[in-house]
Amino acid sequence: MLRTYAHLLEAASTALMLLGIIALCQPWSEFLHRYSVLMIIIGLVAFNVFSRIQPPTAAEAAAR
Repeated sequence: MLRTYAHLLEAASTALMLLGIIALCQPWSEFLHRYSVLMIIIGLVAFNVFSRIQPPTAAEAAAR
């Protein structure tokens, strides 16, 4: 099941990294600024994990 949604999770982790960069640069919320580096690191680790998962083959997709 994870192989089916790996490309969506890869895109979500990219979005998390971008949100972390935006949170790092914004001056209004101390909470966002405080946890921005954590958001970037979690997004980076998730991207590295999900980008290495191979999509299911056509035979595996047809078997479902």
